[in-house]
Amino acid sequence: MNEYLAEASEELKRVEHIIYVSLKYTRTVDVVRNALNRLISMFDFLIEALVEHAKKQKKFKEMPKSPRLKVELVREAFEDDERILWYMNFYVFLRDVLKAKFTKREEYRRHVTMIAELWNRTVEVNIDTLEDNLLKVAKEFLEYTEIILGVREKE
Repeated sequence: MNEYLAEASEELKRVEHIIYVSLKYTRTVDVVRNALNRLISMFDFLIEALVEHAKKQKKFKEMPKSPRLKVELVREAFEDDERILWYMNFYVFLRDVLKAKFTKREEYRRHVTMIAELWNRTVEVNIDTLEDNLLKVAKEFLEYTEIILGVREKE
């Protein structure tokens, strides 16, 4: 379980590097999408850790391979925890944004933006969104998962 947390922490460092270094010099939607991929990868590791934790508590027997099934399993195992449910919904949202058809705006400029059409609404992901919202949520999820697994104490 701790190896999943270590991997998630490493992915978070990679996301930060992409946002603060790569995007600073490249400013393309491909780099924005790469940051989203890394965020999803980080969430995958944390979900894997939660699934392992729930399995040790004998909440279920077998481990699914599909990310969507793992999300459902985590939702069942932690059905009373609203934060975990919110993080699972956020993870599904990130995956859907990455899979959606997208357009580019202001590439090679400071306000490079990926515009995805999702569920009859427009989702815009830019440097500020990555930095202020997505990265913040990822850090919070990592910390919360560490608390659940008993690696970190509540502050």
